[in-house]
Amino acid sequence: MPALFAFSPVKKVLSVSLVFALAAACLLVALAASAQVRGPMSPAPQPVSDDTSPAAPQTPAAAQAPEAEPEAEEESEAKVPYDPAIFLTTIPADQLALLKKYEGMRSGDVMQDKAFRKITHSFVPDCIYHYGSDMSLPDALDKVIEGSPEKARIRDGRYFLISGKMGPYLVGKGFLWVDTQTGIGLGGFYFHPTNGEPTPVLNVFSKQVKEKVLEMGQLPPAFALDVSQWTNDNHVNPVLTRYFISGRNEKILLAHDEDFCRPADGIFVPSFDDCEKMDADASDLDMSAAYYLEQVHHATNATAWMIEPQEQIIFVRDRDQACRIARDPLACHVRMTREHTRTVVRRGGGGEPPVPRPTAPHR
Repeated sequence: MPALFAFSPVKKVLSVSLVFALAAACLLVALAASAQVRGPMSPAPQPVSDDTSPAAPQTPAAAQAPEAEPEAEEESEAKVPYDPAIFLTTIPADQLALLKKYEGMRSGDVMQDKAFRKITHSFVPDCIYHYGSDMSLPDALDKVIEGSPEKARIRDGRYFLISGKMGPYLVGKGFLWVDTQTGIGLGGFYFHPTNGEPTPVLNVFSKQVKEKVLEMGQLPPAFALDVSQWTNDNHVNPVLTRYFISGRNEKILLAHDEDFCRPADGIFVPSFDDCEKMDADASDLDMSAAYYLEQVHHATNATAWMIEPQEQIIFVRDRDQACRIARDPLACHVRMTREHTRTVVRRGGGGEPPVPRPTAPHR
C-alpha cells in the first residue's frame, strides 16, 4: 500500500498534462480550419462592387484604351495601296527596248535624242507650266535636263531614269522615269516659287493618270524608291509641297501618306530630323496645298499669293486644342490634319475659273 501512495502524485501530474495537451491540440486544429476558410493573413478584402463593377475603373490606361484603337484603325483605312489600273494608256514594250542603249549616257544627250522625245510625248503632259514665267512643261524640262552631265541609269534591269539640275533660276531640277516592263512613265520638277504659292515644291506628272485624288502610295513603289534616292542625291527635303499634274491638265495634291517613323526599305530620311515632327509637318503642308489648289482652281500655271482661309484657321485652333490633351499629341495632329485635308480635296474647287494667260509655244 505505501508503494501505491508513492506513485499517485506522478499520476496526478500526468493526468493534468494530458488534459492541457489535448486542449492545445484542439485549439490548433480550430485555428488551422479557420485559416483555410479565410485564406492567408492579409488586409480584409474590399467589397466586390468597388473592385469589379464595370463603371468603377478610372485609371489612365483604362480611360485611354478606347482612343488608341480607333486612331490605328482610321490610319490603316486611310492608306490607299498602289493600283496599276490608274495608268490608263501605257507605252508599248517594243518602243521601250531602245532605252537600254541610253544607259550610262549623259542625261542631256538622251534628252536631245529624237527617239527618246517621242517616248516622252507618251507621258509628259503638254500643259502650260509656270517656272519663273509661263512655258510648256516640256520646255521647262529642257531647261533643267538639257546639258545635264548626270548619267542615265537603269535599275534592276527595268527602271530607267535621267535627271538634271541645270535650271537657270529658282533652283530648278527635274527627272524622267520609265518602267520598261509595264510602260508606265512619270516625271518630276522641283523648284522654289517666289510668287506667293507654297514653296519649295515638287510637281510629279504623267498624262497616263487622270485621277482627281492621289496619294504617293498609289504610285509604283519602285517609283517612290527612286524619287527618295533622287531627293537624297539632290539634297531635297522629303517633306515639301507636292502636286501631281495629270492627263486632265489639272494640278492636284499628291498627298504624303508615308510614315517617316517607319520608312520602307530604301527610303531615305535625314537622320537628324525627328520622324514624328516630319509626319506632322507633311500633314500641314498637304493641308495648305489643298487650300491653295482650291483657290487657284487647279490650274497648272497658277501664280497667286496663298490666302489662309478662315476655315483653315478655325480647324487649326480646334485641332491644336483637341490634340493638346491626347495621349500622343503628334499622332493626333497627323490623323486629324489628314482627315481634314481629304475633306478639302474631295469637295473640289468652286467658283469661276481663272482668266487664261498668254501661253508660250509648245515644243
